[in-house]
Amino acid sequence: MRKPDQHWTESLYDSVYALHETAREYQLAHQAAQITASSVDFDRRRTHPGRIALAGRTVTSEPHGRAQRILHRLYHALESETQRQFEEAALLYASGTAWAVRAVLRGEHPAHVVFQTTDRGDLVPPSLEIPGLVTFSEGPALDAAYDALVRCMQASEYGEDLGGQEYISDHEATQMHTALDIARGTAAAAFAYGLLAQRALGFALLEPRRAREREIALARATAQTEQPSG
Repeated sequence: MRKPDQHWTESLYDSVYALHETAREYQLAHQAAQITASSVDFDRRRTHPGRIALAGRTVTSEPHGRAQRILHRLYHALESETQRQFEEAALLYASGTAWAVRAVLRGEHPAHVVFQTTDRGDLVPPSLEIPGLVTFSEGPALDAAYDALVRCMQASEYGEDLGGQEYISDHEATQMHTALDIARGTAAAAFAYGLLAQRALGFALLEPRRAREREIALARATAQTEQPSG
């Protein structure tokens, strides 16, 4: 339920937290899909050799093996889709939170995270960088998480570029597979960066929240002095 009359510092933080919860939902869904997909791993499961026959036909089939193949295809499609959704949500979480921190550091008072959209209405992740947090105690960890995320994203772009070529050498094929292996960590790296960026937002909001508390205290004191004496 929407909270009434929220100060911009609280509604902005709630906006970021909603992005966190969205990414977390997809992360959990992807983990569940991975576990489910492993349940029909052909290398770990034995297929019962029993066969069935259909009336009027000479061929027979293995119903258990057919079920495993169908489930394998369905579960791995689910795993791929939840991985894609998790990566997208994690990047929005990381970049949206970084946008919020930059806005606060610039002295702005946004009530919500703002995203640009494509012509189709898809959200466009803003920049991931967060400059200006010199006194933030977790600054080095934030920088390291940023570097790890950028490495994954650059590997993804490099691997896709190689994969899009009409011909690649054996050496390039090895590089492509190595890059794509690194790129698979994009979602996890984005989520980790988002968590640190969210703590950075809390740090950036310290002074605006204190200013709000001073305003409230002053308003209360003023109201008390203006009350008529008995």
